[in-house]
Amino acid sequence: MKDNFKKYLVEFIGTFFLVFTVASAVLFGGANGVIAPLSIGFALMIMVYAGGHISGGHYNPAVSLAAAIRGALNWSQLLPYWFFQIAGAACAAFLAGKFAILPEVVGCPFPLVPLIIGEFLFTFALCYVVLLVATSPKTEGNSYYGLAIGSTVLVGAFAVGGIFCLGAFNPAVATGLFLIKGVCWLGALITAIVNLIAGACAALVYKFVEE
Repeated sequence: MKDNFKKYLVEFIGTFFLVFTVASAVLFGGANGVIAPLSIGFALMIMVYAGGHISGGHYNPAVSLAAAIRGALNWSQLLPYWFFQIAGAACAAFLAGKFAILPEVVGCPFPLVPLIIGEFLFTFALCYVVLLVATSPKTEGNSYYGLAIGSTVLVGAFAVGGIFCLGAFNPAVATGLFLIKGVCWLGALITAIVNLIAGACAALVYKFVEE
């Protein structure tokens, strides 16, 4: 039980810092240009390196689902992982919002099809990369897994974030964006569902190509 709680705490902390970085970039004007994608990608990379050896460094319900399907996470731990990830996201959004004048809800600015395509492609890429570099016996013990994972989010943020879709690639991030009024509830819900579907697809592809 104690070891499990350590994992959950690490997931809470990592998701908190990831979502706080996203929320701060949106609320305090850093969302334009290259700063936001760089800071978000590096935030994820740092937290993956910090906590990967304890919890797997998921910080993302879609990644946790992919890990469970792949067999790298016990199914009994999936819901606790999700709970602590969403709790970390909610706390981050609340804290960031305390220091900002919250704007009006921006609504759902992205058409449905581009939103689905953008979120699916790079959530799939993120989960696929996580499984290959951080859970595969063939890459066990490598020192580049955090860089690969953080860079995937960085690439996705530049490629489609704010253009096709939110660039969340993570239901916890979508939740955080909703809580700071960065997106309507429907946009956040669709994003989260697409993220989870993409994570499941990535796990199935991993099992096909790697096992």
